[in-house]
Amino acid sequence: MTQPTLDAFQVIGDPSRRKMLMLLSEDKMTINGLADNFDMSRPAVSKHVKILHNAGFISIEDVGRERYCTLKQEGFNEIKDWISYFDQFWLSKLKKLETLLNNHQSN
Repeated sequence: MTQPTLDAFQVIGDPSRRKMLMLLSEDKMTINGLADNFDMSRPAVSKHVKILHNAGFISIEDVGRERYCTLKQEGFNEIKDWISYFDQFWLSKLKKLETLLNNHQSN
């Protein structure tokens, strides 16, 4: 059974996956190294790692018998683009408010 593809917000919506991303922001880690930081089974950690990998948030590299996880920018692009849209939206609204207030003070 294949897992449904989650969008970026569903992926980061899980607190365990957010913690994994924070841990990986410090350095690459093995899956076992990640698992040491959680009170869950190794298969549960592997499931979260697979979701992060499939969504493009991490890459997995096999080095000998270990599997190393590293952050990738790809998964964050959808979130960055969404936030940038609303940054521009609010900046535009605030500029209009500033213009309105300046015009009101001039009168």
